[in-house]
Amino acid sequence: MADSVRQTRMSIIQNRKAFHDYFIEEQLEAGLVLEGWEVKAIRAGRVQIKESYVVWQNGAFWLIGCHITALQSASTHVNPDPVRSRKLLMSHTQMDRLIGKVERAGYTMVALDMHYTRGNIKVQVGLAKGKKQHDKRDSEKDREWQREKQRIVKENRY
Repeated sequence: MADSVRQTRMSIIQNRKAFHDYFIEEQLEAGLVLEGWEVKAIRAGRVQIKESYVVWQNGAFWLIGCHITALQSASTHVNPDPVRSRKLLMSHTQMDRLIGKVERAGYTMVALDMHYTRGNIKVQVGLAKGKKQHDKRDSEKDREWQREKQRIVKENRY
């Protein structure tokens, strides 16, 4: 029973820069409206989400700045636009809750991860607050201290 409920996720690409630049307060999964050449290019690993973010326009959420480089063999009859806006698919309750937080509370939505879920390409979107420069330095110090602690424990073990 647990196996049928659990979803298999295979990551395609992650946006580690988002965790450096933002405090991620909430994460949710959304589907993408893609064209055929985009799916082939994503399966070949020719996607970049480092500079991508999500905006609310025309009654839907859109992924902006996601760069998908077209394959030569897959896009012979179409004129591909690698950075076009792509519509996100999510439920109305999710959209209503997110609209309020983005417009009133000053949050930003960024793409954190692109992955396969049961064969479909999905995007993990994070509700984020921007970090100040001193917050980034504090995070870096904490990360360094955690590494140093692990190193000390490992040396003392032997």
